[in-house]
Amino acid sequence: MKKKQFLALALSAVMAGGMLAGCGSSNSSSKSDAKDEVVTLKWITVGGGMPKDYDEWLEQINPYLEEKIGVNIDMEVVPWGDWDNRRSVITNSGEYFDILFTDQNRYSSEVSTGALLDITDLVQSDAKELYDMIPEDYWKAVEVGGKIYGVPTYKDSSLSEYFVWDQDIADKYNIDVNSVTDFNSLYDALKTIKEGEGGSPYFMSKNGANYLLNLNYDDLSSGLPAIGVKYGDDTKTVVNPLDDEEILSNLDIVRKMYQEGIINGDAPTADDSNKYAMFFAAQGWSGAAKTTWGPNSGITNCTAVQYGKTVVSNTTVRGSINGIYSGCKNPEKALALLNLINTDSKVRDWFYYGVEGTDFEYTDDNKVHRLGTDWNMAGYTQGTFFNVTQTDDVDFNQWDEVKELNENATPSEMIGFNLDTSNIETELANCRAVYEKYYSELFTGAQDPRELVKTIDAELETAGWETIREEAQKQIDAQK
Repeated sequence: MKKKQFLALALSAVMAGGMLAGCGSSNSSSKSDAKDEVVTLKWITVGGGMPKDYDEWLEQINPYLEEKIGVNIDMEVVPWGDWDNRRSVITNSGEYFDILFTDQNRYSSEVSTGALLDITDLVQSDAKELYDMIPEDYWKAVEVGGKIYGVPTYKDSSLSEYFVWDQDIADKYNIDVNSVTDFNSLYDALKTIKEGEGGSPYFMSKNGANYLLNLNYDDLSSGLPAIGVKYGDDTKTVVNPLDDEEILSNLDIVRKMYQEGIINGDAPTADDSNKYAMFFAAQGWSGAAKTTWGPNSGITNCTAVQYGKTVVSNTTVRGSINGIYSGCKNPEKALALLNLINTDSKVRDWFYYGVEGTDFEYTDDNKVHRLGTDWNMAGYTQGTFFNVTQTDDVDFNQWDEVKELNENATPSEMIGFNLDTSNIETELANCRAVYEKYYSELFTGAQDPRELVKTIDAELETAGWETIREEAQKQIDAQK
């Protein structure tokens, strides 16, 4: 979940109406004027794997899409743990797709290798409603060389991290979760729970506490977290965030939690499919505790407390992008689909909630009542949050909080700066390989962070890290 919006961005009245729209809402496109044959578009994305009721879903959504824009869809939902390898195969082999989910880690390189189509003119001429809906700063954030190669997802495009609790467990041990906002107090609280409950109270996936970097450094949309400019640094000096003493001190505590069994022992290889966890960290907004994190994690009484500040950068906006293949046979149709999912509440709900009648149903007052929580498509990968119909199990509009977080986020000093990676693609690829080799062991506490960072630093230098730093600093200084 999750990301930021820079500067004060207000939702339009049209959008507000879209948020409240219910069953059958279609504030986007009219029926397609095209009389040509229906085309099937291949959309490859990441999530929990293919939904078990996928065929039933296609039977619902495809006739609607066919009527509206003359397309059917063929989704491939790649499991989280397989995503990096699968996406590398797709983009390096030239495998055909029409739409591909991408993000800050790969977007620039996929543009550089020619995998994604330049839609700068097309999105303004053929999808004006979509273009006008997304704030101008978002379009700027996804520009590469002044061109647009993907549609940014207008959602929680600022970055906020939360400690997420099973409130009943916290209450059982008299833990005031609202006071647990740093790693020292977190250690004390989780140690108490472990002593009482046994097991490993802090569930970590292999991403571990990598949010420590995200909340403190802008990685310049390089796809390499081991390089960046610190938030609040007016000098805009490019450094290695892994050497930051504050981050290392927090990783020392993570290491201690791992050694003491507070963190699950399989964290370096674990994915995000764990059903129940009494505590975990997640990116999003506090309301997600009631609407998403609780239901999806088997927590009846779920509470989320923010850790750190909310920040926004080019990178956070790039946390969810959908690009069209440079060799796409029907780019106008692909863009029409992206336009529709972002502007038609009915289509958005199908993608977000699943099969109507099986996974969700509409209530008489135009809200969604969820019938299950097993829909495997990841909502943040698809389209805007602001036309997703509200659920009937909460008495608040969670998108209002998302909007507020976006508007009040601390902006990076590097907003508007786009790193030209054309001269450093080889070094970036080599350094990413080094980082990816070690990051799970580092951020889950499976190894001593200070010793491991020494190893990482040495291998990064061999891989060309200093060349990247020099090139990035040169470009930043030139923009000054």
